[in-house]
Amino acid sequence: MNEKELEIAENIKGMLSKNLRIPEEELDYEVPLFGDGIGLDSVDSLEIIACIDSAYGVAMTGVAKEHFYNIESLTKYVVANM
Repeated sequence: MNEKELEIAENIKGMLSKNLRIPEEELDYEVPLFGDGIGLDSVDSLEIIACIDSAYGVAMTGVAKEHFYNIESLTKYVVANM
């Protein structure tokens, strides 16, 4: 990731930690956020959508689930759609 992507990834990581109460040490850029990874659910995805829209002005409603796979995929989607 380049410097801009790293900055956004860190912001997303912080948002997940703060809003979803996930310890930051559990959040790696590549760890799956849903299922066997962190274990987030569809309600958590709504929080992610709201936070990314608020922070970056990027609408994620209706976005394919592969963009929610991990912090890295969220970051790439945000950068591509800013």
